[in-house]
Amino acid sequence: MSFEVQRGLVQLPLGSERVLDADEEIFILYSKSGASSEHRGLGYLDSRSDTLTLSFELKPPSWATSAVTKSKRKSATARPIQEKTVEIQLAQDKTALRSRTGDTGSVVWKASIDFAQFVLQQQHARSPTAILDPTKLRDARILELGSGTGLLSVAFSPLVLHYTATDIQELLPLIRKNVSLNFAPGHNVLVEELNWQTLHSTSPSRRPQLFSPPSPPADIVLIVDCIYHPALLPSLLAAMDYVAAPSTAVVVVMELRAEDVTREFMEGWLVLGNGEWEVWRVGSDDSAEGVLAKDSPYVMWVGWKGRTDPN
Repeated sequence: MSFEVQRGLVQLPLGSERVLDADEEIFILYSKSGASSEHRGLGYLDSRSDTLTLSFELKPPSWATSAVTKSKRKSATARPIQEKTVEIQLAQDKTALRSRTGDTGSVVWKASIDFAQFVLQQQHARSPTAILDPTKLRDARILELGSGTGLLSVAFSPLVLHYTATDIQELLPLIRKNVSLNFAPGHNVLVEELNWQTLHSTSPSRRPQLFSPPSPPADIVLIVDCIYHPALLPSLLAAMDYVAAPSTAVVVVMELRAEDVTREFMEGWLVLGNGEWEVWRVGSDDSAEGVLAKDSPYVMWVGWKGRTDPN
């Protein structure tokens, strides 16, 4: 199986491209059909419900049926990959959305649902081309910035060794509630406060008192649809740089909205740490589905800190 980049548990498919210039990247992104589709609003699923039940329908890969048919001729014990439904119960705080200025994390965003479906499907189908190598993911540690309701911690924690969900103090009770709704005590999810703006305004020497980066370092720092307001970008970039080690893959998924905000984020990322970050846009082709489909309104990037070589 060929990949454009294989590094740790990340496998970037053929067609992925190194991002070297923000203006060029913006031109490529906003020329794609998904970026010009009908605007879906800010991206909430349903800001009027107190609780949601989300169902993720996971199907066997298209090649599984023929492969199993052939294997059954040789072995009566062959076990095909079956269809599976994953249900997640989530509480929302719809009042906070209206009463706390800037609090958009108290309700579920469509991007998190679509990304969860994408990853869960790849892992369930044991896809050899999965963005996250299924053979390595079970031993991985994920740190998420801007966890919101905690949907992704509930969806992905059964797949990994340890999951740390972070957000502002006001959202931590909601995340903990949703983790408890879906798991018994003894789960592998840690919920911690990490306020990007407070971290950004604090001197580097005092930042460990606010939030201590995990040890060992996170294998993945996950950021899903947190890029929408320009005022938050400097603090988000500072938080990314603070929590990532050279071995950490920072996975960023965002819905393409305002072009100037996307450009400002990418400009900031490319010069972060004096330009020591290596950033790739995850590629797609005609067969790609979900968040990587050619008509998808999303973009996915993966970056590594401390890599400046162009190859």
